[in-house]
Amino acid sequence: MKIGVDTNILVRALTDDDPAQAALAKDAMAASETIAVSTVALCELVWVLKRGYGLSDSAIKAALKTIMTTAAISIDRPAVEAGFAVFDAGGDFADGIIAHQARALGGDTFVSFDRRAIAALTSVGVAARLLD
Repeated sequence: MKIGVDTNILVRALTDDDPAQAALAKDAMAASETIAVSTVALCELVWVLKRGYGLSDSAIKAALKTIMTTAAISIDRPAVEAGFAVFDAGGDFADGIIAHQARALGGDTFVSFDRRAIAALTSVGVAARLLD
């Protein structure tokens, strides 16, 4: 079977916060030949782990690395790497992915009202401009 997973499946599998659902999530993933994980699900996962579970950035990065190195997982690796670069620079994981995907769609300069996002993006070499 080839599956696409919702954020809640990833959360249950990583946190074991609901043992019954965690077991179902892990079993479904273990039985799958391919586990497709969208960048949207990864962005939601980072948000949930940080805001909902209070995990540290290093714990979140470790969880994402586990997902990335799981053989059956299919993800947009360049987008995830862009997310990591911005996350490591003190920005949001999602901002890195958003900027990466916007560039892939033809945008050459990322614009935002978010000063922190612009600072993190420019620090990793992304063409970005604050609108103020």
